[in-house]
Amino acid sequence: MSLLERLNNDMKQAMKNKEKDKLSVIRMVKSALQNEAIKLGKTLTEDEELTVLSRELKQRKDSLQEFEKAGRTDLVDKVKEEITVLELYMPKQLSEEELVQIVKETIAEVGASSKADIGKVMGAIMPKVKGKADGSLVNKLVQQHLS
Repeated sequence: MSLLERLNNDMKQAMKNKEKDKLSVIRMVKSALQNEAIKLGKTLTEDEELTVLSRELKQRKDSLQEFEKAGRTDLVDKVKEEITVLELYMPKQLSEEELVQIVKETIAEVGASSKADIGKVMGAIMPKVKGKADGSLVNKLVQQHLS
């Protein structure tokens, strides 16, 4: 089942169950996917859909940090709910052990030996973990293994 079909089914279910918050997040994701499809002028591939989902999730996480800093607990709760709904559509996240293994393999593939090679390693590793791991965590692990 494609992501759009899942979203449509979940949207119908959310309407039936009168889940307003979930419904608004699903509509927002559908809208973002449709806007991206219009922008690119074609139907989206799974990778492109994943990119849009990741972007939306990252925006929510950034907002969450800002709201927490500002002490806006009302908005923090709302954004946490949105993040929970968005994560339902993301692929299963890699564990830190799996990530460490991928980082080590990629460093060996690229032949990186110092912190100056972080860009090469990140360039090679991000397509492998796209949507399955947070970029900042990957970056932190790469830095640890190169220092």
